[in-house]
Amino acid sequence: MASSLPSSLLVVGSGGREHALVKALAASPAKPRVLCAPGNAGIAQDATCFPVAVDDLAGIVALAQREKIAFVVVGPEVPLALGLADKLIAAGIPVYGPKAAGARLEASKIFTKQILLKHKIPTAAAGIFHEVPPALDYLKKKTAPIVIKADGLAAGKGVIVAQTMPEAEAAVRDMLAGNKFGSAGSQILIEDCLYGEETSILVVVSGRDYVILPVSQDHKRIGDGDTGPNTGGMGTYSPAEVVTPALLERIEREIVRPSVNAIADEGLDFCGTLFIGIMLTPSGPSVIEYNARFGDPETQVVLPRLKTDLLALLWAATQRQLGGFKLEVRPDYALCVVIAAKGYPDTYPKGDIITFPAQLPSQTAIIHAGTAKNAAGQIVTNGGRVLGVTALAPTLPEAAARAYAACESIQCASKYFRRDIGARQLNRK
Repeated sequence: MASSLPSSLLVVGSGGREHALVKALAASPAKPRVLCAPGNAGIAQDATCFPVAVDDLAGIVALAQREKIAFVVVGPEVPLALGLADKLIAAGIPVYGPKAAGARLEASKIFTKQILLKHKIPTAAAGIFHEVPPALDYLKKKTAPIVIKADGLAAGKGVIVAQTMPEAEAAVRDMLAGNKFGSAGSQILIEDCLYGEETSILVVVSGRDYVILPVSQDHKRIGDGDTGPNTGGMGTYSPAEVVTPALLERIEREIVRPSVNAIADEGLDFCGTLFIGIMLTPSGPSVIEYNARFGDPETQVVLPRLKTDLLALLWAATQRQLGGFKLEVRPDYALCVVIAAKGYPDTYPKGDIITFPAQLPSQTAIIHAGTAKNAAGQIVTNGGRVLGVTALAPTLPEAAARAYAACESIQCASKYFRRDIGARQLNRK
């Protein structure tokens, strides 16, 4: 199989997800040449980086042509929503990642909600609004807590879980009248609040064929004990044992298979990762959201657990050869702790020098998310989520101990991380 795999790859993106993808793809037995655009300071240690922005579609296509790239893997949602896959396909370059029509599943929460409701896939009841008065009238018939979602892309911050009705009303006004999320909030969803534990299902999709990747559980809130505002994710672990084999079968039967079929039935030829955010409610699993790409930081614990060559898997999806593909998974546990800059997800400093330890615990990797090099060539902070420290071990406590030992040994003035990643599963035991 390795001989027929592409010999040169371009990963598009600059975050932790892309660094995890670069590492996994570079480890393929096919030994491909791996490039990244634009990359970051850590990715530059594992791949050749080119300073082409993710939203410079013409620049990315030109780079792929100039460097004779055989396969492009698109990391973030923005270039997908803008139509990067469409442009690469038009140029004859194979790409893993959906076309703009399929990326709408993430770019428009309303579009997704309408598909879920139409195809009777379990999801929260919701109302769709683009003006303040009807939205406020709808709220009068509801009780808190209630969820207010901006329709469009808002970098993981367009969802408010309002604990009181005044908070819900303020969120409605902020989005629809106050322009808090710009055009992303010109339409909103008001959803009933679902209760339970969340889990993330990453599904490699090629038309109606799919492969479910190992399940993980993300920690969205900034503070220990799931307190404070939502972030893009502060840490994750896999496997999430709350998803038992029987529950996973139910999720596949009630959510994954119907979702893949619904997307195909809607005329969307989807080739890429369908990320399904699921709430495990007392009455059963329910869809919170679809994303049209690998999750971040979920990717950082899912990929290290794959025995299967990631390049072979993604290439099979692109070549429409996913039917019957068998995935092999390591029994190890993986846990990722995100090191953020103090102040994230609001305002935070950039440019703080990061000092790395000379040695890391066994089977532990530092994934770069928001890093850059300063004029002196030192690695510095360059984003809200700076690093992801991922450890593999035979047990979850061992994986946590390794990841946290590495976190303590990394020096940075604005370093902040949650100290309870995986605690829910550890306490459950």
